[in-house]
Amino acid sequence: MAKQQALPFETTLYVKEHCLCLATQRAARALARRFDAAFAPYNLTNGQFSLLMALNRPQPPLIGDVASLLAMDRTTLTAMLKPLERRKLVEVHVDEADRRGRRLVITTPGRVLLAKAFPVWKRTLDEIEHGLADAQELRQTLWTVP
Repeated sequence: MAKQQALPFETTLYVKEHCLCLATQRAARALARRFDAAFAPYNLTNGQFSLLMALNRPQPPLIGDVASLLAMDRTTLTAMLKPLERRKLVEVHVDEADRRGRRLVITTPGRVLLAKAFPVWKRTLDEIEHGLADAQELRQTLWTVP
């Protein structure tokens, strides 16, 4: 068996300084912790807030459309919905046009909670953006990642 060659530490430093995935994941975790802490009084996570916001539409969306928007698979989204369903913040209805489809409905208590949590989200976002050079450019760039 051939002896494995270890990568030099300089390679590790190069990856740390250049890896977009590492930088994005690190930033996402830091942002998630910050928003989770802000939403804690509402017993809500940042992911749940984003999901409720994704459901805040004139017509209830299909589960596949929400999964696509949130860049997650349907199984993950379904698991994420369970605690919100138990709290009666969200309901899953059969799609009338296609009985195989499911539509996600934000309930009145879900809308009330979302309305209470929104100012907290906005305040936290403003605090974070204050420390960034160009938040709008960063946001636009992140939305272009395929």
